[in-house]
Order: sequence, then C-alpha cells, then structure tokens
Amino acid sequence: MGNIRPTYIKRVAIELVQKYPDQFNEDYQHNKQMVAKLTDVRYISMRNKIAGYVTRYRTHYEA
Repeated sequence: MGNIRPTYIKRVAIELVQKYPDQFNEDYQHNKQMVAKLTDVRYISMRNKIAGYVTRYRTHYEA
C-alpha cells in the first residue's frame, strides 16, 4: 500500500505537468526545484509532496 495523498496535491501536480511538460522529469530533486520556481507554495512540506507526486506521475502514469 502506498501513500494516500490529498486531492489538492494531485490536482496541482497534474496541472503543472500538463502546463509545463518539458520542465519536469523523473528526478525528484529537479522536480522539487521546478515546483518552487513555478508555484507560490508557501510551505516546504507541501512543495515536497507536490514534487514527489509529479515524480511518481511522470514515472508511472506517463510511461
């Protein structure tokens, strides 16, 4: 069983991947920096959760 993420984390992550498909890849550290640059997320933990879901989305669902 994996982590259950809130809907707003998934929604923001999927919107970012759809708007900027060439900005994200399968590297978590790179995605973390891109989420910080492209959004105005206030909290570091929320940024990390969004970047983690972007990484998972790119590796599993867009393969």
